[in-house]
Amino acid sequence: MISREPTIERLATAKSLLLTPFGLDESHLTRALNEIRAHRVDEADLYFQYTRSEGWSLEEGIVKTGSFSIDQGVGVRAVSGEKTAFAYSDDISEASLLDAARTVRSIASAAQAGRAKSAAKKIAVGRRLYPDTDPISTLDSTTKVALLGKVEKLARAKDPRVIQVMAGLASEYDVVLVARADGTLAADVRPLVRLSVTVIAEQKGRREVGSSGGGGRFGLAYFSDAQIEEYVDLAVHAALTNLEARPAPAGEMTVVLGSGWPGILLHEAIGHGLEGDFNRKGSSAFSGRIGQRVAAKGVTVLDDGTIADRRGSLNVDDEGNASQRNVLIEDGILKGYIQDAMNARLMGVAPTGNGRRESYAHVPMPRMTNTYMLGGDKDPAEIIASIKKGLYAPNFGGGQVDITSGKFVFSASEAYWVENGKVLYPVKGATIIGSGPECLKRVAMIGNDMKLDPGVGTCGKEGQSVPVGVGQPTLRMDGLTVGGTA
Repeated sequence: MISREPTIERLATAKSLLLTPFGLDESHLTRALNEIRAHRVDEADLYFQYTRSEGWSLEEGIVKTGSFSIDQGVGVRAVSGEKTAFAYSDDISEASLLDAARTVRSIASAAQAGRAKSAAKKIAVGRRLYPDTDPISTLDSTTKVALLGKVEKLARAKDPRVIQVMAGLASEYDVVLVARADGTLAADVRPLVRLSVTVIAEQKGRREVGSSGGGGRFGLAYFSDAQIEEYVDLAVHAALTNLEARPAPAGEMTVVLGSGWPGILLHEAIGHGLEGDFNRKGSSAFSGRIGQRVAAKGVTVLDDGTIADRRGSLNVDDEGNASQRNVLIEDGILKGYIQDAMNARLMGVAPTGNGRRESYAHVPMPRMTNTYMLGGDKDPAEIIASIKKGLYAPNFGGGQVDITSGKFVFSASEAYWVENGKVLYPVKGATIIGSGPECLKRVAMIGNDMKLDPGVGTCGKEGQSVPVGVGQPTLRMDGLTVGGTA
């Protein structure tokens, strides 16, 4: 058997699902794009998508929900200057394609009309970061339900205080095809799975919740017995720890953030502020600051869509550009922004492989992939031991940020009070309050334990949600404001 080059293989898969069943081929795509280019535009593209999703949830030993869906359609976009015209349809046909093309070309005035020449065909070179697997088919339904049952049995066996267990298993098979006015064709086949575990523990009338889980771009076989037990251990530990938690103190203090998922603070407080659209419009706290010091020495922040199997990774972005490893901040100096095609063109720079959209029914915009800080040279134990009085937060919950000011508020889902380098007791209700640009300058120690999150992140922006990854080493930040319940 002769195998084809991965880029060609993905393109063949995309055509077989998104063009052939509807009587379409590349000539129809060229015709639609030429309809748009009959009026002069800066950019135009067609974005076809086929998505098959499945979800199972179990509670009290019973399968509460089981869902399966298929969605497919095409989005048609034309861009002229800063203006975008966009139309989409779940009817994939020549007629709907041409109708959408004629609609969006109205963004350019008829006075600019001119005969468009067909662009030479180019197949975009992408990466091969994950298998072209349909994860839904990697386990049968009986085995999926048994997997969730195993989660519940393990959790209840960990401690008699565990009174309720909820588990969910989600799988998605996503195939996209991008055709651009410059003749570029690109395709991607994106598997995505996630297992989530939530437990409720009770003691003396007090109830607390703990959660865990993970996933990525691979099949369901990833969730081995050992992996499932790790998720269960973490969820049960979090719930039992919170049962013993005291009210969190409030005030300005030293805060040490754990490695991995606490990088969500980095994503929200800094990452969004480095997206190209906010900086082009001058609405970010980082606007116009390339080449300037924006963080303490030793702080290097990357957005990297090229990490194998990661939830936020992409072979190509949703505009057909290959994903990249982008250095945003290097040793405290701002080096660049995250760009899609339109904002890159308007800012006079190259796209960075960060043009992303939730689906064919949405326009692309600059979005993060896997955003993380590189590790330093300190042992995590040394960092915790350096706290005279302060908070150690190894796990985070939700949060929010104001892009313009960079101000953020985050809740710690697991935190401990530390005095004279000793972890004394868990605390509950701690919120971290601050400014993204300012907190970067307050980084005093950087651990050597950089870790990515387990594969659970979803980022929201302007009503669109996309899967992302975050990560960081253990960090000590001095003089952060903690809002507590004490």
